[in-house]
Amino acid sequence: MSPPSPLAAPLPAVRGKLTPDAPLAPLVWFKAGGPAGWLFEPKDADDLSAFLRDLDPAIPVMALGLGSNLIVRDGGFPGVVVRLGKAFATVAAVDATTLRCGGGASGILVSSTARDAGIAGLEFLRSIPGTVGGFVRMNGGAYGSEVKDILVEAEVVLRSGERRTLPLADLGYSYRHSALPAGAVVTGATFRGRPGDPQAIQAEMDRISASREASQPLRSRTGGSTFKNPEGHKAWQLVDAAGCRGLTVGGAQVSEKHTNFLINTGTATSADIEALGEEVRRRVKANSGIDLQWEIQRVGVET
Repeated sequence: MSPPSPLAAPLPAVRGKLTPDAPLAPLVWFKAGGPAGWLFEPKDADDLSAFLRDLDPAIPVMALGLGSNLIVRDGGFPGVVVRLGKAFATVAAVDATTLRCGGGASGILVSSTARDAGIAGLEFLRSIPGTVGGFVRMNGGAYGSEVKDILVEAEVVLRSGERRTLPLADLGYSYRHSALPAGAVVTGATFRGRPGDPQAIQAEMDRISASREASQPLRSRTGGSTFKNPEGHKAWQLVDAAGCRGLTVGGAQVSEKHTNFLINTGTATSADIEALGEEVRRRVKANSGIDLQWEIQRVGVET
């Protein structure tokens, strides 16, 4: 199937960068999938706001961070993909326990800045392979902590172009889910930790990093945790018990190292990866009676 053609209607003028028929595979961890109708890299939040305000409401919009928790289907995304660049990759301490972060800042940058400022409680962000925008939307978490534990408020641009600051209570957080509306882009967030010793914070970050390295296939083309942990269960154990360790579909494989990770061995299409995930779900259901739910977001057009 040919990639989606550039959208027929003229798009609003921008001060940032707007690229038609933009390949997305290089921008996602799986290194698979089709292109975007357009890729928009806004110059700043005002640029993004004006663009979304004037964009045809029928055109879908999706934010893209580091692309770690995402399957872009092989037919591509027939709309506008918004990617926040360096202008949004900022982190600054505002007081002894609080950081203000741009939506494009990585978890590593946020946790390192917190360490330097003597702010504890944000170490777990070191292990989330994404940006502030992504883990605010998904209530990202690891090692016993979640974004809802540290978030004060989030700055968003709605699909209508309206800019709003949403307090924690308005985000409707649950496990790996928020009530943010479709098409909204998180442009910033304020996180609050607690006073801590930088050396102790670094030691905890080192522990988390070593644990990830030992247990997860970090050198592979993967998408991170594939399925949510069902109440009272661990997804990887259910997958393993269903005999799926090393299972393949086309060029996609269930990781031998961590069975809640899918891997592109080099030739996988997004269809291979998604089909493998569905086969894992089928086998787990047959073996345990439990319906695994995708944690990885799947977007775009199937071929």
